[in-house]
Amino acid sequence: MKPGERNLITDVPGLRVGHAQDARLKSGTTVLTGDRPFTAAVQVIGGAPGTRETDLLAPENLVPAVDALVLSGGSAFGLAAADGVAAGLRAAGRGFEAAGHRVPIVPAAILFDLAAGGTHDWTQSPYQPLGRQALDTAGPDFDLGSVGAGTGATTAGLKGGLGSASAVLADGTTLGALVAVNAVGSAVHPGTGQFWAAPFERGGEYGDRGAPKDDGGAFPATKLTEGTNTTIAIVATDATLTKAQARRMAMAAHDGIARALLPSHTPFDGDLVFAAATGTRPAPDPAGELRLGHAAACCLARAIARGVHAATPAEGDVLPTWAESWG
Repeated sequence: MKPGERNLITDVPGLRVGHAQDARLKSGTTVLTGDRPFTAAVQVIGGAPGTRETDLLAPENLVPAVDALVLSGGSAFGLAAADGVAAGLRAAGRGFEAAGHRVPIVPAAILFDLAAGGTHDWTQSPYQPLGRQALDTAGPDFDLGSVGAGTGATTAGLKGGLGSASAVLADGTTLGALVAVNAVGSAVHPGTGQFWAAPFERGGEYGDRGAPKDDGGAFPATKLTEGTNTTIAIVATDATLTKAQARRMAMAAHDGIARALLPSHTPFDGDLVFAAATGTRPAPDPAGELRLGHAAACCLARAIARGVHAATPAEGDVLPTWAESWG
């Protein structure tokens, strides 16, 4: 599994990503969209999720494809970002046709960044315009770190961030991951700054510091504050998948969260993974599905580490970045 040309989720042909953020708010939104609607599914394992339109992604439900997926800061307020994305897609003529109307399908997930040091004295939600701006700027290249949904993200002791990674499988299938890392746990060993995801690193993409040694089973560091954490992610492929197969890929991808964050999937995290399949390559056989799931987990672990590694400092931060602490 070699990284794609960009080492971003947009190495999956036809996908685009856009960010928008507000420095004063210390929050933002990230949008994944495509040249055409794509199959999507979701798997939630964390105990404190915040979502929009995730029920329709169940394999037994009607809508066959979505127009965009949204990851946003802002806690429950951030769900409004999907309204801005839907408005932009509607203006472009996109959406599920119903009774002569076009209704864009835009599932979303949010993280809690209200304690990241930003100013929240607004009276009208800023998230709808942030969503529209993120959609309007979506393209094949995008930044990592303290941008979009990762702007105000934090982990135990360090700023979090927005990360992405990709892999091309031996048969030519491409898979990528996109994640906003705002976990109750930590992406690094607290004594060395080495990433728990180090065994999966490719080409020094997050510092090439090597794997941490066993810490003797000590309980890992946390920012144990109820309701203030979440790691929300998307894994995407160009393979043709049913909604059920996409959900299975999302389930497997959660292993990447467990490999990159200690602890993970806690009662205080809203850990969620969307899966997307553009369907421009053939459907995998059962062994191919296994390889997709493994690749999804590895890519997501790498994307988590890349997001934390790429975080940058800003005025009013409540935590240092990895580079400030260990770079």
